[in-house]
Order: sequence, then structure tokens, then C-alpha cells
Amino acid sequence: MSRAAKSPLGVPANAFDAPPGLPAPLPPGEHILWQGRPCAFGIAARALHARLVGLWFVGLALWAAIPPLGEGAFGQAVHLAGPTLLVGAGAVALLGLLGWLSARSTTYTITNRRVVMRLGIALPMTLNLPFSLIEGAGCKVFTDGSGDLPLRLRRGNRVAYLHLWPHARPWAVTNPEPMMRSVPDAKRAAEILARALSSALDTTEETGTPMVIARQRPVRPPRLANAS
Repeated sequence: MSRAAKSPLGVPANAFDAPPGLPAPLPPGEHILWQGRPCAFGIAARALHARLVGLWFVGLALWAAIPPLGEGAFGQAVHLAGPTLLVGAGAVALLGLLGWLSARSTTYTITNRRVVMRLGIALPMTLNLPFSLIEGAGCKVFTDGSGDLPLRLRRGNRVAYLHLWPHARPWAVTNPEPMMRSVPDAKRAAEILARALSSALDTTEETGTPMVIARQRPVRPPRLANAS
């Protein structure tokens, strides 16, 4: 969706107020191409592994209930398996709640210049990824139409895995990759991102000219993440 709408005074709507999901108003010439939130079920099931936790407690309950069932003591089997199932149901419910909170506190934004990830339940953080720092992107689509879009950063740009999780590519610990997780209609989001990255690359190649730069003091690399 686009944020190019104007107010009745003819001033861009984002000239003074930051759009939802962004830490500050967009600069002139930049506009939103796509914005969305992850699916709560996808966070709970794929990142927090709620289904595996539920199966684990079911297995423990069966392990405790099978011996008395073999002896025909159904009451004793229920007495042994019941507490385990209750604890398991509570654990799955807690993971579901964490998944919902994570989805509600996360906003992914694709503009014509960058990817912005607003994330964090207790400590909100904004991850700013200009296209110049993104080397490539992938897309993994699931049966429900949602999908994961990992972003591979150029060498020398790194964000701590623990700062990103669960919005990070699984098992990519040594070279963490930010990931838009469980995005609804992932194919459409991936197509928009691919076009934006391609357009930015073409623009860079067309405007790139040799430059002579005087030797200067080392400059710190740009901060990718800001607490907000």
C-alpha cells in the first residue's frame, strides 16, 4: 500500500507525523510500498514450536497412563495423565500468547529505499535496512500462504542474533540474517521487495560515477538498529 496521500492543505500526510511502524517521517522521495505484520499462529508454531511442546506433553501423559491402562485401571490412568496434560495445555497457551504479542508488536515495512522492521514486546527496537546493505533476499512459502523472507546482509554489516530473534533466519547464528517471519501473502510481499531491490540496483548503477575522495578519519558504520 502507498502512503503518498496528501492532507487537505496539500502537504504530504507523513510530513509531520511518522507513519505507523516507522520511527520518523519518511524523507522526500521515499514512500511505502508494502506494510504488514506476521501471523500470530506462524510465530507460535514455527518460531516458538508450540506444536512440538504440545506433542511432548501428550507423549509424557501417555507414558504415565499406559501401564495402568494395561491393567484396566482407567481412573488411575486419568489421575496420572491429567496433571501432565493440564501443564502442557498451559505451556501451549503461554506460547500462543507470546506469539500473539510478538505479532502485535511487530511491523514490517518495505519502502522504495529500505526495509524497516519494528519489533520487540518489552523493549521496542527499529531495524533500519537500506537497500545498499542488502545483498539478497529469499522467500519460503508455507501451505497457508504465509511465508518467511530472510534478508542477507552485505559483508561487514551484522546484527546480533539475540536482538533479532524470533525475526531471524533459523540456525544462522554466526551470520545472522534478519527475516520477515510468517508474512501473510508472502508471494506478493516477495515480489514487491524483489522489484524494489532491482529498481534500487539499477538506479545505483546508472548514477554511479568515479569519485576522488580525500583521505579522512575513519567513519563508524551506520547503525542498523535503534531502540525506540
